[in-house]
Amino acid sequence: MNVPQDDLRLIALDSEDLAVVSAHLQDAVLKIGDMAYLPREKRFAAIANRFDWFGARSGGDGPPRKASEGSFERRRSAIRFERVLGAQVSGVKLDAKRDVLSLLAVQFEASQEPEGHITLHFSGGGAIRLHVECIEAELRDLGGAWSAKSQPDHGVGEPDNAAEGT
Repeated sequence: MNVPQDDLRLIALDSEDLAVVSAHLQDAVLKIGDMAYLPREKRFAAIANRFDWFGARSGGDGPPRKASEGSFERRRSAIRFERVLGAQVSGVKLDAKRDVLSLLAVQFEASQEPEGHITLHFSGGGAIRLHVECIEAELRDLGGAWSAKSQPDHGVGEPDNAAEGT
C-alpha cells in the first residue's frame, strides 16, 4: 500500500544535517530565475522541483521501485540559507532566467568553524558557492506532489517531466 507522504520540512544546523538536506535535494531541478541572493538579508533562497527519493524507495526501505510498480513523484520545495556573507557563481549563466539546472549535491567546507562555504553542485559542472557565517538552512515542501514519468538516471534513459510545474 502506498501511504501519502507529509510535506517535508528539514532544518540544517551542521554538516550532518546538511547532508540529509542534500540527499533530499539530489536531482532537484530549478530555473535560474527561481534563485535569489539577498545580501542585505544575508540570505540565499531557491524554489525547486525535488524528486521524492524516499517515496521511490517504497517508503525508504528496500531497493528503488521500478516505473511499472507505480509512479514516481516530484514536489515543489523551497530551500533557504541564512547568514550568507557572499555568493560566487561558476558555470551558471545568471541572465538565462528560464534555463533549468539539475542539482546534484549540497556540500559544506569549513574554513574557520563554524564559518565556511556551502556549495550547490549542478550537472554540467555549474556551481554556486555561498560564504556562510555558519550552517543555517531550511528545506520545505510547498504543496502537493505530481507524477514523474521516471526516476532520474543521470543521462541513462529518458528524462522525466521534472521541469513541469515550474
